[in-house]
Amino acid sequence: EVQLVESGGGLVQPGGSLRLSCTASGLDFSGATMAWFRQALGKEREAVACIAWHGDSYDYADAAKGRFTASRDNAERTLYLQMTRLKPEDTAMYYCAAAILTVCNVKGSQSSYNFWGQGTQVTVSS
Repeated sequence: EVQLVESGGGLVQPGGSLRLSCTASGLDFSGATMAWFRQALGKEREAVACIAWHGDSYDYADAAKGRFTASRDNAERTLYLQMTRLKPEDTAMYYCAAAILTVCNVKGSQSSYNFWGQGTQVTVSS
């Protein structure tokens, strides 16, 4: 059984930082394209960042560029999202997802992602 478990969310003040983690089990993590998505209350889920299996290719949503950094440790089967200069509009449930045989592209179809985590809540508020 494939499991993706996110952690690291919480309440942070505007301008602060958080690092999210996603630990995978039950899949060929080193061969999967991994991504972070988020869904704010009342809004559609959107891609935030993705990272190719080898870790050398990335793509970021415009809202994340310059502030968020995705990384992965294939040996630890873990995906990370370092978020800095957080804004209230970053408040959302953040999900990690895994895709097999998919190119890393934040504008690609979400249906390409085969496996999803349960999410971790990020709230940016003073």
